Amino acid sequence: MTGTKIIKGGTIVTASDTYKGDIVIEGEKIRAIGSKLKPYKGTEVIDARGKLVFPGGIDVHVHLQLPFCGTVSSDDFENGTKAAACGGLTTLIDFAIQSKGKRIMEAVEARRAEADGKVCIDYSLHGGITDWNDRTRREIKKAIDYGIPSFKMFMIYKDEGWMADDGILFNGLEETARFGGMIMVHAESVFILELLINRYHTPEMMKKYRAYAHALSRPYYVEEEAIIRAIKWAEVTNGNLYIVHMSTGGGADAVKAGREKGVNVWSETGPQYLLLEDSVFKKKNGHCYATCPQIKKKGDCARLWKGLRAGEVSIIATDTCTFTTKQKAMWKGDFTKIPFGLPGVETMVPLMYTYGVGKKRISLNRFVQLVSTNPAKLHGLYPEKGTIAVGSDADIVVFDPKKKVTLSHKKLQTNCDWSPFEGFRLQGYPHMTFSRGKLVAREGKFVGDVGHGRFVRRKPGGWKLLI
Repeated sequence: MTGTKIIKGGTIVTASDTYKGDIVIEGEKIRAIGSKLKPYKGTEVIDARGKLVFPGGIDVHVHLQLPFCGTVSSDDFENGTKAAACGGLTTLIDFAIQSKGKRIMEAVEARRAEADGKVCIDYSLHGGITDWNDRTRREIKKAIDYGIPSFKMFMIYKDEGWMADDGILFNGLEETARFGGMIMVHAESVFILELLINRYHTPEMMKKYRAYAHALSRPYYVEEEAIIRAIKWAEVTNGNLYIVHMSTGGGADAVKAGREKGVNVWSETGPQYLLLEDSVFKKKNGHCYATCPQIKKKGDCARLWKGLRAGEVSIIATDTCTFTTKQKAMWKGDFTKIPFGLPGVETMVPLMYTYGVGKKRISLNRFVQLVSTNPAKLHGLYPEKGTIAVGSDADIVVFDPKKKVTLSHKKLQTNCDWSPFEGFRLQGYPHMTFSRGKLVAREGKFVGDVGHGRFVRRKPGGWKLLI
């Protein structure tokens, strides 16, 4: 086994099991798992005693170098994937968003041209549908055959021309289901949302509420109603529906009710919706926290944690879209002009370990399900990714559960000069991250190679593997 690596003496954690053991890596794959394995001459030995060893995290919802509000999100494909590696992630899924009059595959090709050769860990893409017509409908199977089985639709952004109305969403669910594909929806009720935005978008209201007007214009029912409606269309079409960045307890209730009726609906939430409350908008830098959908209230946080624990919410993802304080300052007091988005890929795994496992909100195995195995299964990456098993990609995190870290943007890889989780105290942090057998990060520092990552083609129908 010359040239192999062996991770020895760690506690291996998968979605279902926890045990002491050794892992042999040969090339890019896991070749053996056992107890007290003896390394052959020339084998690199990684001492994992006292550490947890689990499959690399998978963030299925990121926006790197995304043009928005007249600027571009500050973490590009190179630095964004470096930051992800430092935080214990080994795969990201970004978006190829269709332009009006263009094909989905044109967006895919353009996005790959931006990413290939620059990414430092593996990545894939979701299709983004903004121009639904017969040509787009006919292109669905081609995209799925290419390795992109998931397509995002927006129930908002009417004025931008991106909105999928009920008929488009209905037809999209029908067509993707024919080939095992899935529709992802940004669920907010556009007409109520616009009414409320206009209500608070006056000089008097913006002076009174400042960034908190963003929260007031996006109350819980704006998301909850849209989720309920989307679930109904999934039910009657027998389509496959995935709710992205779910922020409300009512949304979790709706997903639970839909699943109990047998609807094919799944959902994700993120650290910002689990750990922050809308009072952040009243802070001096409150405008920096603006996201879409926005951060909600304490009760929503509690309900989402309950949903994660009970299996009603399937995945933790970040919706990473990084803007610096200078970019966020573009708002100039107008909450409708804030670039929406937060940094997140570098902090997701340690935050969810500390405040999920550490606070006994979820078990260690459930943590691995939420940040790695379920993302891999639902989004067509399993079993190559999302597990520690012989034959799987050697995407592995050696995690130090004893390491204490106080989060500071100054110590992170991200290009962002602030963090929504600044000052959060962590108990546990990635010690080493391996991407297909290659060490890419150590102690929060990137040590890999630019261009190591590659595009991964995904399989349709992955939800059939969920338990």
